[in-house]
Amino acid sequence: MQPGSPETFPRLLLERAALTPDKTAIREKDLGIWQSWTWAQVAEEARALACGLAAQGFKRGDRLAIVGDNRPRLYWSMMAAQALGGISVPLYQDAVAGEMAFVLADAEIEYAVAEDQEQVDKLLEALAQWPRLKRIYFDDPRGLRHYSQGELMSLSELEALGREFSASHPRFFEEAIEKGRPDDDATILYTSGTTGNAKGVVLTHRAMIATGRAYADFEKLGADEEMLAYLPMAWVGQNLFSYSQWMVAGFCVSCPESAETVTTDLREIGPTYYFAPPRVLEALLTEVTIRMEDASRPKRALYRRFMDIARRVGGKILDGDRVGLADRLLYALGDFFVYGPLRNALGMSRVRVAYTAGEAIGPDLFAFYRSIGINLKQLYGQTETTVYVCVQPDGRVKPDTVGPPLPGVELRVADSGEILVRTPGLFREYHRNPAATAEAKDEEGFFHTGDAGYLDADGHLRIIDRAADVGQLADGTLFASKYLENKLKFFPYIKEAVCFGRGRDKVCALVNIDMAAIGNWAERHSLPYSGYADLAGKAEVRELVGECVEKVNRDLAADATLGNSQIRRFLILPKELDADDSELTRTRKVRRRFIGEKYRTLVDALYSAAPRCHVETQVRFEDGRTGTVAADLAIVDAKTFGVAAVRKAA
Repeated sequence: MQPGSPETFPRLLLERAALTPDKTAIREKDLGIWQSWTWAQVAEEARALACGLAAQGFKRGDRLAIVGDNRPRLYWSMMAAQALGGISVPLYQDAVAGEMAFVLADAEIEYAVAEDQEQVDKLLEALAQWPRLKRIYFDDPRGLRHYSQGELMSLSELEALGREFSASHPRFFEEAIEKGRPDDDATILYTSGTTGNAKGVVLTHRAMIATGRAYADFEKLGADEEMLAYLPMAWVGQNLFSYSQWMVAGFCVSCPESAETVTTDLREIGPTYYFAPPRVLEALLTEVTIRMEDASRPKRALYRRFMDIARRVGGKILDGDRVGLADRLLYALGDFFVYGPLRNALGMSRVRVAYTAGEAIGPDLFAFYRSIGINLKQLYGQTETTVYVCVQPDGRVKPDTVGPPLPGVELRVADSGEILVRTPGLFREYHRNPAATAEAKDEEGFFHTGDAGYLDADGHLRIIDRAADVGQLADGTLFASKYLENKLKFFPYIKEAVCFGRGRDKVCALVNIDMAAIGNWAERHSLPYSGYADLAGKAEVRELVGECVEKVNRDLAADATLGNSQIRRFLILPKELDADDSELTRTRKVRRRFIGEKYRTLVDALYSAAPRCHVETQVRFEDGRTGTVAADLAIVDAKTFGVAAVRKAA
């Protein structure tokens, strides 16, 4: 920590308001119009909300739940709670009421801020399981006019109450902030719950600010950066990039109008600093692929020609490596005709630094973005480390690693291959779960990440998979399910994949098609369909997915270590994997074990000689109703390759 620098978020806020009072701090797009607030205005809004909460009985150590899309008032509510010595607890906005009730009870929450009617309804439903929730404040009043529950109050009313309180207690806000200490708890973030119930990760002001400052120093982030805040507020990455770093560096954060307008809003804002998990980058690439397939033949030919050049030299040019004059000229020509317009369509024309994390990214997907001139880099960390372990430095980017350990990070690889870290951003504990805390943090203070990997000759960390998921096939071949799944998901037609093979004689996969990409393909090929299940069951679609699997297998056959882990059989699921059906976490990570149990009949059929199998599974609709999907599924035997055959063909 730099000498004399603020050590809590409320103190950082007051410093920003004093040093750059008129600089734009945050924007929000509402009804198509961008509205802005300066740092001085943000501080006043936080003051009003903090004083309002205090007037309502909120005190030091209390917890404030916050649920909704990225909205300025929700950020100000976090600041207000922390100014009073309270703890913010963001919830995933797409969580159902039962999931919210679990967090409300586990974190012992009595106060909550909700974005709109949808979130208010879920919190009111959760009251039946957690009646101690006594106050629910809402931002958007639409649809709530006739709600008469005594727990409800608008944030506008809370602010008005706070201004009255502040007028009669003029020094209250500053005095409350002065009581705060760096090692006070700042937030509780709940893990994605990949293997069970979510755990509340307690992060202090010191851990979050130290991490935000270290990343800002590493990338030389300043007050002139622009960033779009569009990922869930409950996710640790959003708290790091759009809250901690925002307040440390003093740049501007913009909140999109809705999830559907993110790409448009990206183009309008033109961020210089960008973050996206692999699933977002996959979706953007799928969108690009669909558009190119709809383009005229000359445009498709031009795109393919210049993308071949980009794949060959684009990454080298970005890293500052030596590239021949002819290739540089061809790349410059491609930048004019293809790469520049493509970056603009993606909203990344001004991006100086882009990060991806959250889960492993396929090397092919990673290389695509770097090849068109986007400085995309991988970083590595978990909620428990405030995403502070490794990052790829400029000029030393490898597609198959996450870079070397960051300054202040101690990293070990256990005999089992598990990665252990000690970092300035390390969490204090799992809330109300001392047993889990003791299991995750050893006596030396090292956090056991649960990931398997190793340091290469250059000191870069290579993540293989989750330690629990890495294993061997029956013949001893290394089996890394996530690695195989990422190679499959590089193709625009495959949205999700789940691979099985540990301890078995071969690898088999369950596949989700991408409805947008394959729907577009079906229309161009005059293939009629009535919905997802119908489209997924088409023989033509199985053939298309089979071609993708074949290409993955060809690549695997060239790898001496993974050659025998080629995918032998697959089937296409008749429904999309969904977080509401507990098949994905709220951060869209596959819950592999749960899926293996839920679809055990399908997995068993894949490992038999059966050409088809039947499935019936329950689904939850958006309105809370449940239904059943039933289908007879064809099992496809994928084309595989021998290592010698691939080498000869090459």
